[in-house]
Amino acid sequence: MASTRALFVSSILIVAFLGYLYADSLVFLFKRWFGSEDYSHGLFVPLISGFLIWNSRHHLAEHTTGKSWWGLAVIGLGLVLYVVGELSTLFLVLHVSLWIVVVGLAMTLIGIRGTKVIAFPLGYLLTAIPLPTFLYANLSSQLQLWSSSLGVWWLQLVGVMAFREGNVIDLGPVQLQVVEACSGIRYLLPLVSLALLCAYLFKDKMWKRVVLILSAFPISIVINGFRIGMIGVLVELYGKGAAEGFYHLFEGWVIFMVSLGLLVLEMAWLGRFGTEEPRKSLREHLKWRIPEVEPIATDGVSTLPNRIFSPGPAYLCSVALFAPCALLGTLLMDRGERPPSRAAFVDFPMEINGWRGQPFPLEQRYIDVLRFDDYVLADYRSSAQHQVNFYAAYYRSQRKGQSAHSPQSCLPGGGWEIASLTQTELPVSNPNMHPLRANRALIQKGDQKQIVLYWFKQRERNLTNEYLVKIYLLWDAFSRQRTDGALVRLAAPVNPGESESTVDQRLQEFAMAVEGELTRFVPD
Repeated sequence: MASTRALFVSSILIVAFLGYLYADSLVFLFKRWFGSEDYSHGLFVPLISGFLIWNSRHHLAEHTTGKSWWGLAVIGLGLVLYVVGELSTLFLVLHVSLWIVVVGLAMTLIGIRGTKVIAFPLGYLLTAIPLPTFLYANLSSQLQLWSSSLGVWWLQLVGVMAFREGNVIDLGPVQLQVVEACSGIRYLLPLVSLALLCAYLFKDKMWKRVVLILSAFPISIVINGFRIGMIGVLVELYGKGAAEGFYHLFEGWVIFMVSLGLLVLEMAWLGRFGTEEPRKSLREHLKWRIPEVEPIATDGVSTLPNRIFSPGPAYLCSVALFAPCALLGTLLMDRGERPPSRAAFVDFPMEINGWRGQPFPLEQRYIDVLRFDDYVLADYRSSAQHQVNFYAAYYRSQRKGQSAHSPQSCLPGGGWEIASLTQTELPVSNPNMHPLRANRALIQKGDQKQIVLYWFKQRERNLTNEYLVKIYLLWDAFSRQRTDGALVRLAAPVNPGESESTVDQRLQEFAMAVEGELTRFVPD
């Protein structure tokens, strides 16, 4: 009785400390689970993990031979990562930190052997964590292209005339835009999560489980392409209303259930394939229950509750780790970002060294996806009527879910294909400064060609690599309390009869003129 009371009190304290420390992280998770269809499966993941742990409680008792002090080291690692996450203001780091702490608590309560018994339910919790923004954007844009291509293929297969330019499917009088929400990622993520669960429950050879998990990727992509093709057929027959509202939502649910059905059929087929044993039914291949182990008893009284629920000193000591960390968390929460003052892009000069600009607004759907704090988009023309498109997006904070989107993932969605991607050096207005390094992309759409230059202006650094941006983001958030920065992009068409070197020279001249103005709007 005393041990149960000690477990209850210490657990209440630990939950309270974790709730306080990870409040922002948990709020973010619940907002994503309830507010984003891409991660709506995340709400069920902790419930499934909890059920799997409860289902293996007797097996767990048999393997709980002692508590582990190594759990405190794991908790300490998780709390160090928490400090890093708070200083860098990156949600992904905080989510992983919380998961590591939970694993450490399990080790202190049921030991290393006991933790191995519930290794899958603990690992399964990771499928509820949203992808990093830059990885999500790249994956989603690639899935959009694949889904668009498959959708056109299905349409042409049934005799509907359709053509594709990037993510736009042309049906003649009607054009369908395969937006981010139709990329198929909202099928892929929950289907992979379910495939992992099915593979865990599937009592068969390891290679079959691996095949089951990997198959979730092509199933979700092909089925989403079929869905887009089906929408195209319905639009052809009944008009554009068939691609909107309830019908669109209903089609999505039906297609997801078809994907899940294919996964179940694959399990049934794998269960019959590659085995010399008598064929088993699908139900026999699923281990919904771990065989119960008879608990050890003394004098007719089961010791199962005591073996699981008596907290060891390591578990009780973990409370002492959370208390000072909660105090540190209070100090970190007061540590806001401090970006320097800047001029708004609305005041960006429309006349620079002989170049005259004409600003124009972005469509709201792009603004909703990019989530910047300020931007400028303008076409500049020289006295010789040569054109350069200029775009810069400023982020006051690239913390916890906000970051610049690379043109490398966005350009293909407009129907442009990247013919080449290299790095180049651009001259700067200050002769004492090093040349500016930028990414140079040659893009094509039919007979049209453009040269695009882009770089990430992150504080005083001009970077070309997205992953390096993340590293400096972490460092500057820790050392300078700053995560502000911008994406800068220049684009110029290669007109008939022009060489690429001529357009490169034009872009270099414009870049040198713009670079001198940027510091007022994107501070070093």
